[in-house]
Amino acid sequence: MSFKSVSLFTLFSAAALAAAPSFAQQPNPRDNVADTMNFNIPYGTPISLERADAAINAAVAEAKKRNWPMNIAVMDSGGNLVAFKRMDGAQLSSIVIAEGKARSAVAFRRETKLFENGMQEGGLAYLATLPGVVASRGGIPIVEAGKMIGSIGCSGASGAQDEVVCKAGVAAIIK
Repeated sequence: MSFKSVSLFTLFSAAALAAAPSFAQQPNPRDNVADTMNFNIPYGTPISLERADAAINAAVAEAKKRNWPMNIAVMDSGGNLVAFKRMDGAQLSSIVIAEGKARSAVAFRRETKLFENGMQEGGLAYLATLPGVVASRGGIPIVEAGKMIGSIGCSGASGAQDEVVCKAGVAAIIK
């Protein structure tokens, strides 16, 4: 073996040893086991049609005030459609999106904004593999007295605008 070969071998060996710690498996923070469970909101008595309509009417009023044509869906605590309105001029594709946001919010017991944040900022690409997840804000659970009674989903504008309209709907019926 020549001096040049030995030097190259030594150089590559040293580089491999220096890089070895970076190849070591790092602990996954999602492997931590918490003592409590997030989003463990019990399901309650389903929202009534009267209250679902009140939430939708408040959401429509907010959307009209801002000139945002929307589709708005309210699901009960079992994820069943209770009420729906499509405002004049609201985009057709947003019908199923509003329903999907509401269904996702009640099924997973959390705002759909959390899925959006997890996908975009949290590196949680696996969320895309969960059936029924809508990773776009504008789906909000309706919780009363600590129990999930339903959810509201809005679609037709940007996610942030959809969320504003949903919050107006929830605020009208939950004091």
